[in-house]
Amino acid sequence: MFESAELGHRIDREEYRRREPALRAALLQAQVELGVQKRFPVLVVIGGVDGAGKGETVNLLNEWMDPRHIDTHAFGAPTDEELERPRMWRFWRVLPPKGRTGILFGAWHTRPVLERAYRRTSADRFEQQLQEIERFEQMLSDEGVLLLKFWFHLSKKDQKARLKSLEKDPLTRWRVTREDWLRHEKYDRFRKVSELLVRRTSTADAPWLVVEGVDECYRSLTVGETLLAAMRRRLDAPDAPVPASGKGAAAKAAKALPMLPAIDRRDLLSMLQLDQPMSREVYEPALELLQGRLNRLSRDPKFRRRSAVVVFEGSDAAGKGGAIRRLTAALDARQYHGFPIAAPDEAERAQPYLWRFWRHLPRRGHFAIFDRSWYGRVLVERVEGYCGEADWQRAYGELNEFEAELDAHGTIVVKFWLQISKQEQLRRFRAREQVAFKNFKITPDDWRNRKRWDAYQQAVCDMVDRTSTAVAPWTLVEANNKLYARIKVLATLVERIEQAL
Repeated sequence: MFESAELGHRIDREEYRRREPALRAALLQAQVELGVQKRFPVLVVIGGVDGAGKGETVNLLNEWMDPRHIDTHAFGAPTDEELERPRMWRFWRVLPPKGRTGILFGAWHTRPVLERAYRRTSADRFEQQLQEIERFEQMLSDEGVLLLKFWFHLSKKDQKARLKSLEKDPLTRWRVTREDWLRHEKYDRFRKVSELLVRRTSTADAPWLVVEGVDECYRSLTVGETLLAAMRRRLDAPDAPVPASGKGAAAKAAKALPMLPAIDRRDLLSMLQLDQPMSREVYEPALELLQGRLNRLSRDPKFRRRSAVVVFEGSDAAGKGGAIRRLTAALDARQYHGFPIAAPDEAERAQPYLWRFWRHLPRRGHFAIFDRSWYGRVLVERVEGYCGEADWQRAYGELNEFEAELDAHGTIVVKFWLQISKQEQLRRFRAREQVAFKNFKITPDDWRNRKRWDAYQQAVCDMVDRTSTAVAPWTLVEANNKLYARIKVLATLVERIEQAL
């Protein structure tokens, strides 16, 4: 795969000077149009061999284009803050919004290559990482990100000559480190691992372009003209939905497994016995006992190496807020953050769907409590038609992958669906209208959603069926009796944390 990048491609300086001005002007124009249209972001990933011109190319792109509208990030070893979150958190938080360009100097591919080349990870683990990368990049593409990946290559001979040249010049000597020479000594091993990564993660939607790094004129024009061509293709396309709602995604949706109809009118929710008995005399001592257990678990030394994400979903007026208040009453306020999730704002709509949830992930030893969550895509967005079928169909796999990444990092994921009957919901709605300090809880949207009760019920059943996994199972809570629901929530959370620790 890398042989074609060792052919000695060159462009003479005169040719470069002739083509550069027009290229720079065209890139600036494309950047302006990108900012005006705000239909998609551009993400440029830079990787490859040491000494092949990666840094020079990043600097050149910032020189040719308007750096005020470019977000450039270089990734080295993870910081302590980054190590406390799942591996991909550091990349999610720097994704460019629609209308902007992001340049990542070293990205999600770098650490897997280093770890495998130094034999710090197994072949099986490396294969798993390649699959994770492929799924992540496919998700970015489906979300409309224009993703360009450049791999800069040098032969072993050319790399040695390049490092010596840089080291000889006092002005560039600082750029060559002992680590560069150590990697050069293991060049053959790095090449084998890198070629496997490039081959496996070069897909139709996110291909790698291997760039020969010997001649700076050649590599600069190659990257600049490739970036320009990709931007122009997308900018000049008809003002239609991004690829996530296009023909390709529609075809994927058509191949997806069909939703299972409730032929016998029995489903997960209809089988629940929603009126569970519990008196206040039983509730109050049980609440105190469970809150005490939860508090002790939150202070357990073992929990300092873990974190917890607690998700609350449920029917309108099902008692999510009351359950959350009983949970947080058991915790130190410095140890948890609550996130009420509403419709995305303008900044959130400019990012891939999961971005606003990734940025709220907790540090080790902390809780993140979501009052509604990432499941909005397969619930309200599906039922209300806020996204296309292709979007919510593929979301099941993306949400499972997201939670699997949390689990792999040591995050305990606990998910609750609180269910009440249609009659109980009506009673609570009317009570909210009559009590002054509860008026804010009832909105026209609640009444409108109630008219789509059956559609929401089907969406919930499909959600539980497709996203209740071994690492992040759903707990269905019978919530007609609020006292019973609160105790079941606390008991389940305590049991899950105890099992994990």
